[in-house]
Amino acid sequence: MTDRVVINDHVGTVEAVERTHAVAFLIERRPGGAFAAFAVLHMAVWTALPTLLYANLPLDLIEALTYGREWQLGSDKLPPLPWWLVEIAWRLFGSDAAYYALSAVTVMAALLVVWVTARPLVGPVGALVAVLIVDGLHYLNYTAPKFNHDVVQLPFWALAGYAFWSALRRGAMTDWVVLGFAVGIALWAKYFVIMLATPLGLFLLLDADARRALATPGPWVALVVALAVMAPHLVWLVDNDFLPFAYASARAAAVRGPLDHLLHPLVFAGSQLLTLLPALAIAAAFVYPRTAPAPVPADNFDRRIVALLALGPAAVMLAGSAITGRGLIAMWGYPLWSFVGLWIVLTTRTLIDRRRLTRTVAVWGTVFAGFAVAFVINYTVLPHIDHRYRAAFFPGDRLASDLAGKYRAATGQPLSFVIATMWVGGNIAHYAPDHPRVLIDGKPARAPWIDLDALKARGALVVWTEGDPMTLPAAFREIAEGARVQAPFTLPSSNGVGAVEVGWAILPPV
Repeated sequence: MTDRVVINDHVGTVEAVERTHAVAFLIERRPGGAFAAFAVLHMAVWTALPTLLYANLPLDLIEALTYGREWQLGSDKLPPLPWWLVEIAWRLFGSDAAYYALSAVTVMAALLVVWVTARPLVGPVGALVAVLIVDGLHYLNYTAPKFNHDVVQLPFWALAGYAFWSALRRGAMTDWVVLGFAVGIALWAKYFVIMLATPLGLFLLLDADARRALATPGPWVALVVALAVMAPHLVWLVDNDFLPFAYASARAAAVRGPLDHLLHPLVFAGSQLLTLLPALAIAAAFVYPRTAPAPVPADNFDRRIVALLALGPAAVMLAGSAITGRGLIAMWGYPLWSFVGLWIVLTTRTLIDRRRLTRTVAVWGTVFAGFAVAFVINYTVLPHIDHRYRAAFFPGDRLASDLAGKYRAATGQPLSFVIATMWVGGNIAHYAPDHPRVLIDGKPARAPWIDLDALKARGALVVWTEGDPMTLPAAFREIAEGARVQAPFTLPSSNGVGAVEVGWAILPPV
């Protein structure tokens, strides 16, 4: 006789179950193996697609390679951690694919922490569902290959969330230390960590159960560890008059009138809702049709902590925008939603039978494939239709090799310095065999690590792709006085759609 099982009150054979719900059957048997398979698939796809379709590195990676090689504690824009990681990847592997793999590994590290956090709260299968829901965010796939400060936040925010929950539930000093480290290193990723630290601090003050922890050394140890990790960059900020904050402030839309106190937070909330729609579709496949609540190990305190992690930072952002009237950028939502899948699974307490699990995996697979197909279409079909500029097709390698060769032929010297915008100069610095250093925008204040005496002694290449190619741009005239303008030339984009007109000049060695 064949073994028999009960599913949704219907009796069927094991063979029928395996045939109809094979994936769910395997997940139930080995949820850890299912997560591992998901991780390998996710990292493989989102490393391979940009490697195959990006003919040129995107702006964020060009910027990372320009800043990272200088090993500065700070810059005029952002903290240096992602730039250092990209530089390390370049030194270890020397391949553009390494940067996309770095991004995929970073995303998966965040999802692994979410999985670990969820397991004791909703079980291993529920934890996998929580991860699949979050993977419906384009932040974790479609836009993630452009490794930047938004992406690198993800694992540290997730780690802080796990440590915060574990510290409040178990009280172990190691959890408080990990919390302090995660918050501290998150500052090196992006100053946006204040949007995480604020709700964590408020929860400790306002929640009756959490407030008891303030009578123990744990939270204070976490604070000391966080400040210790942050200290080198905090000192740099003080010494440099908090220079990067001007950049952050300039990116947030200014207040135009009283209506902005309502309009700006609503616009941001709308952008995040659109971003969440694929994830909510996966969640809907899991939640509906509703069933009687299933028992879960988590209690009310666990639910409050998870709700804080899932919704608290977003609430702080919206409140801040409403109070100040300043605008918010949609991509600032990157780290906000890591725990929203766990919150949905924990709050709904849905009974996970094989039919429901099969449906959830199917919708996730559709969303995952949809993002992948959209990515392929965006870089293969659409460029021939919309003719929109795409940095991935900038002819950076040919620009760099041509100009480096022309410079060496004219001066007899290797190319040591480039005076150009971040984008143009960074491409030349990365793709040219001499890997010159970049005086960004021709402004010493933007690249204080450049020795101007050495630049004058060795000479420099001045390059621009906007304006009159026969006239040295005004922004470069002071720093490149005496530069000799050369005959401009045109390079076609890597995909054959459009071209780049290049103006250039040689600042001869002194």
